[in-house]
Amino acid sequence: MRGSAGKIQLASLEDFFGAPPSGGEAFQEIPLAVLHPFKGHPFHVTDDEKMQEMAESVGQHGILVPGIVRPRPGGGYELVSGHRRKRACELAGLDTMPVFVRELDDDEAVLIMVDSNLQRERILPSEKAFAYKMKLDAMKHRGKRTDLTYSPLDKKSVGTTSAQRLSEKTGDSQPQIYRYIRLTYLLPALLQMVDENKLVLRPAVELSYLTQEEQALLLEVMGRLGVVPTLEQAQRLKTYSQDGQLTAAVMDAVLADRKPAAVQVTLKKDRLKQYFPQSYTQKQMEDVIFSLLETWKSQQKGGGTGDKRDG
Repeated sequence: MRGSAGKIQLASLEDFFGAPPSGGEAFQEIPLAVLHPFKGHPFHVTDDEKMQEMAESVGQHGILVPGIVRPRPGGGYELVSGHRRKRACELAGLDTMPVFVRELDDDEAVLIMVDSNLQRERILPSEKAFAYKMKLDAMKHRGKRTDLTYSPLDKKSVGTTSAQRLSEKTGDSQPQIYRYIRLTYLLPALLQMVDENKLVLRPAVELSYLTQEEQALLLEVMGRLGVVPTLEQAQRLKTYSQDGQLTAAVMDAVLADRKPAAVQVTLKKDRLKQYFPQSYTQKQMEDVIFSLLETWKSQQKGGGTGDKRDG
């Protein structure tokens, strides 16, 4: 059974990354010390329960599916696929790891790195955010180049946008992809709240339009009040920000759901009597008052004051 499982995994890898060159592609055992993380790698490698299980499996059976690396200009190799496997090797006490060494440009490396990690069972919103941004940028860049032969990894579909192709690959709708990408504009502390399910995605997207300074101030207000913005509150904060009116006092009012007090004008009956006949009802008095107010309003719009003097 173990041999069959290995074949299935390797076959899946070939289907995903493309078949190896004719004659087969040999992997190499590379020292862990010269394997460096991918620049800007958006996926976390944590020593959780899953990692411990993976390390135990690696200790017993080794790495069944080699990683993928590319040579670094400064020496050693940059990991494209296999960051978790490398960590499992370290925890298992191994000194080397099997990898395929490939010559990849930046766009090709990004596409392989993102796609290999998007297969994971659980992905944090922050990981999706930066991964989608990196992949979409790489896909758009490749679309502008004419010197590339598109591999099975990222076939170019005629008449479709990069966002459409990414949506088809990931299962997330295009609007949802762009919502995730907006999260990359959040301060780390707010983004961590999204990862920890303390801040919902849609309000977080609205808050991403606030400036960095406004976000920092908002964190202080949230901490002081002990509240997290709802979608409606986040939309109001965004509007105030776009109008250049978002201050700590405004944040306090919005998060506390305080609304401006309604303006009330009370007209005492005794004061009104001198202006109306005794026979006038309240309704008749109101009609006259509002008619006079409309006349006054029209004069204000027209610039008239009712006091015209000859110069």
